[in-house]
Amino acid sequence: MSRKTYAGTDVDVSFDAEVCKHAAECVRGLPTVFDTKARPWIQPDNGPAADVVEVVGRCPSGALRIERDARG
Repeated sequence: MSRKTYAGTDVDVSFDAEVCKHAAECVRGLPTVFDTKARPWIQPDNGPAADVVEVVGRCPSGALRIERDARG
């Protein structure tokens, strides 16, 4: 599995390229956070945490996930 986690202040997002179906829900939904031309291409702090959670929830393949941790 190739899942990588992108850490943010309030929310972490993980991505598995092997699972991605390239539906682009993330890029269309929140282009300031999910920018395929930027490195890293996922920057969770570039949008409100609630919006990031909502857009990740639209991922049809499950390639994107919100990672919960002890921050609450």
